[in-house]
Amino acid sequence: MPAKQMLPGRRPSAVKAQGRKRPVVRVKRPAGRGPLTRLRRTQRQLHKAWDRPLTAYYLIFGSSLLITVLGLVMVYSASMIKALQLGLGDAYFFKKQFLAALIGTGLLLIASRMPVKLHRALSYPVLAGTLFLMVLVQVPGIGVSINGNQNWISLGGPFMLQPSEFGKLALILWGADLLARKGDKGLLSQWKHLLVPLVPVAFLLLGLIMLGGDMGTAMILGAILFGLLWLAGAPTRLFVGVLAFAGAIVALLIKTSPHRMDRLECLGATEPGKNDLCWQAVHGIYALASGGWFGSGLGASVERWGQLPEAHTDFIFAITGEELGLAGTLSVLALFAALGYAGIRVAGRTEDSFVRFAAGGVTTWITAQAVINIGAVLGLLPIAGVPLPLFSYGGSALLPTMFAVGLLIAFAREEPAARAALAMRQPKTGWRRTVVRWKSMRRRVKKRPSGER
Repeated sequence: MPAKQMLPGRRPSAVKAQGRKRPVVRVKRPAGRGPLTRLRRTQRQLHKAWDRPLTAYYLIFGSSLLITVLGLVMVYSASMIKALQLGLGDAYFFKKQFLAALIGTGLLLIASRMPVKLHRALSYPVLAGTLFLMVLVQVPGIGVSINGNQNWISLGGPFMLQPSEFGKLALILWGADLLARKGDKGLLSQWKHLLVPLVPVAFLLLGLIMLGGDMGTAMILGAILFGLLWLAGAPTRLFVGVLAFAGAIVALLIKTSPHRMDRLECLGATEPGKNDLCWQAVHGIYALASGGWFGSGLGASVERWGQLPEAHTDFIFAITGEELGLAGTLSVLALFAALGYAGIRVAGRTEDSFVRFAAGGVTTWITAQAVINIGAVLGLLPIAGVPLPLFSYGGSALLPTMFAVGLLIAFAREEPAARAALAMRQPKTGWRRTVVRWKSMRRRVKKRPSGER
């Protein structure tokens, strides 16, 4: 009998393996389960989504739409008490703003579908028309003065027009076309071609605006001019010289105006001061401070009951902070940041010089005006009297801004990758397929012999 008896049910190989050391099998953890791996994967997915061809298109359209809709809500909430105090319906200002938003939406859609050549062709007519209207503002009997600034033209009834708001759009379109034509000829390296006639025409617009006393709009126009020069590749010493000259003019205008000096003294004020000179600035801070994290709720503002002047126009951001809290104000800032990023992306990725100048000018306009308005509400900048773009009440400011957003949408659609992506999304069914099929059948009928039916 053998030394090791076979046990029933066991194979010889299993018996031989009893004395051997079993190999250690290492079970690999499935990839992608670690927190660091998941974080990297999420980061790659976000970067891939952020770098898609239509990202700028959706950002511009979505952020501008949300800003406009939220602005309509806040205009109704902030202007309700003011309208009732004037003996008007509670939705009086909201209805006017809603009508302007409808017209502006039409302008946005038209501008977004217009080709670049047509935008360039409109630059000179828009500039000439704006200059004509700005001259009419200074004619006695035609121009209307509001809050000490004569920058308005009455259109009959409650409707007013502020031509200086259209001056921003006119300078961008005309300046972009001018710089693009000179850039194509290689003339922008010469100072005289870089400055003339862009700077004289911009100073003409600035002079007409300052005749009406609207320094806030003049600051926005100056920012647009600097943006165009920067995109054109102006040297740093030129910026230093122009900035010093502009700073001297601004200092002179502030020094010679008691009203502007009062606004400068209210910078960072925490008390209304003597004769309540800083009443508006201080109550704007009060509104923001009382909002807390999530606000007091829509329609629950205290400052709109006559405490805060211009609650639905220049200081609507303060009412937003009071009713929607820090969450609401940060949401508004995030939307403007997304719009600004998308504009910079469009300007940086295009190969068309006109598109680069125009997109950069529009982005400079919207971001600079938002910074000046929000900075004044926060007490970081002097009160300049400029509305928050797409958000504050005012049809004259809303219409050209929505047209400018339409420009950005059109430029975003014109990118080669975006154009290809949109072409792939064209519907392959419906009336287009029917038309193609009908045309193909028509061609087949024409190819038949004449004796066949």
